[in-house]
Amino acid sequence: MSELSERQISSSSESTEKKLQTTKNEHLENPSNRMEQTSSLSSNSGDVVEVFRDGSIKNDDYEIPNTEDLLYDQKKNIKDHLGILFICILIAFGGFLFGYDIGYIGGLFAMGNFKRHFGSYNASENKYYFNNAKTGIIVSIFTFGACFGGIFLSSLPNKYGRRFALSSVCVLYMIGVLIQVTCTQHKHAWIQLLIGRLISGFAFGGIGSTAPLLLAETAPAKLRSICVSFYQLMITFGVFLGKCCNLGTKSYPDTSSAQWRIQIGLCFLWALLVMAGISFVPESARYFVQQNRIDDARKTLSKLNNVSQDDPLLQRELDTLVYSIEAEKLIQKGSYKDLFSTKTKVLQRLLNGIVLQSLQQLTGANYFLYYGTLLFKTVGLKDSYTTSVIIGIINFGSTFFSFFVVHHYGRRQVLFFGAILMAICMLVYACMGTQSLYPHGMKEATSKSAGDVMIAFTCIYIFIYSVTWAPLAFVVCSESFPLNVKSLCISINIGTHFMWASIISFFTPFITGAIHFYYGFVFFGCLIFSIFFIFFFIPETKDLTLEEVNELWMDGIPPWRSANWIPYQRRGGNYSEETIMNKKRGFRKFF
Repeated sequence: MSELSERQISSSSESTEKKLQTTKNEHLENPSNRMEQTSSLSSNSGDVVEVFRDGSIKNDDYEIPNTEDLLYDQKKNIKDHLGILFICILIAFGGFLFGYDIGYIGGLFAMGNFKRHFGSYNASENKYYFNNAKTGIIVSIFTFGACFGGIFLSSLPNKYGRRFALSSVCVLYMIGVLIQVTCTQHKHAWIQLLIGRLISGFAFGGIGSTAPLLLAETAPAKLRSICVSFYQLMITFGVFLGKCCNLGTKSYPDTSSAQWRIQIGLCFLWALLVMAGISFVPESARYFVQQNRIDDARKTLSKLNNVSQDDPLLQRELDTLVYSIEAEKLIQKGSYKDLFSTKTKVLQRLLNGIVLQSLQQLTGANYFLYYGTLLFKTVGLKDSYTTSVIIGIINFGSTFFSFFVVHHYGRRQVLFFGAILMAICMLVYACMGTQSLYPHGMKEATSKSAGDVMIAFTCIYIFIYSVTWAPLAFVVCSESFPLNVKSLCISINIGTHFMWASIISFFTPFITGAIHFYYGFVFFGCLIFSIFFIFFFIPETKDLTLEEVNELWMDGIPPWRSANWIPYQRRGGNYSEETIMNKKRGFRKFF
């Protein structure tokens, strides 16, 4: 064992070690006395934790090493953690299902056999087509189901475990896929398709609420932000592969249902892969401790960190986990009434999260990702599927760059300047589409140069979105809420996200049919509003703990000054608030 590990073990006094072990055993062997015993820990001298009304936790004399994994310190080389990184990728693959749906569904509407099975027949023109209502509802029904699935299935992980929850909702997802892929050509076939997509979407709501949770509980502390970002990476990979499937199956003749059955059928395979991957993932140690199954939690930590179950550092990490969960149990669980509290500023934080999730959808990203194939066909491209694949590549590739941006720059910086750059791209796109694309009228040939400019700025837009707003809107929300109401606030934020995704995907065909590329000006206006909203309402939360975020809000620091704010525990004797507030000069002081 390394010298660092020895120092870590010896630094904890024998009395503290005994207190940790004794308290852990008493709590777990006598559940009826847990609250009384734990309360005494938080009220006596030599407290382990102090729990505040707003749900924040303060460490006193004993410093729980909850910001650094003790076991990680034994292995400084990231190569020693390739196993746990692989496990995190398996968990994150659940996000692929959502990305794949975004990627493939829009391309189906341009395929002849899909129109024949699920579209409407125009006798005068002797062809099948999709009206705006049918297009919108088929696309949006998946996210509509996910919105409710995230709410009603969110309790499964805590009741039955993370692994069981993921596996069970994958089975439900596959049932929905089977309903879709077995559709035959009849008058109401599209209703069967809707039912299948609704069930699959509802099931994904459970996946979307469980996979990120298991990711955060599995990843080492020093790698946690990267591992959680794997989920977004898998979503973009799914978008890319979905568009590739569009391109690969479009060559089938219009008489063959393989055009769409292959793409929908692959969803069944992806769900099977998620289930197979989960079989290699150990159950969350946190879940085991919550269920008083300490030996199982020890086995999980041993497997994840590849050390013996008797390792002293493993025991300390387990003790730390026990104390963390006992501290959470001291906190009175928040109710919906607490969401309206202005004293702890929960209401302001919740409204910030709701508006931020709404604006993420109103930036216009799903306008391109869902309907890119149809849009590029309108621009005049002969092979709009290829262009959509390029968009998918940019969306996927830029996610790797977002890892660097998210971890090296402030939240306000990235969101603020991301909104500015996206607004410029959307303005150029809308101006070219309305002023230059149709030089001789809507019914005449389009301008190739104008179309090329629109596609180029679409690609730039997708790159900026994938690096800035795509990952950070969720990051900011996850960092903003007190512990006692965090789960409620996060579920409302996720519901808002899926609600707006459904609204945008449903109404886009109607709006584009009525105002065409003037729709871009709507998104441009939303992006301009986003710039001012970020500047005046979103505080900087990078590198702050949950307790420090609470301090920031309770201090009443204006968001445009929050980047220079220093938490109480980090302030030295010569701390001067006025000096800190004016440390940066010029425009930089606001970020």
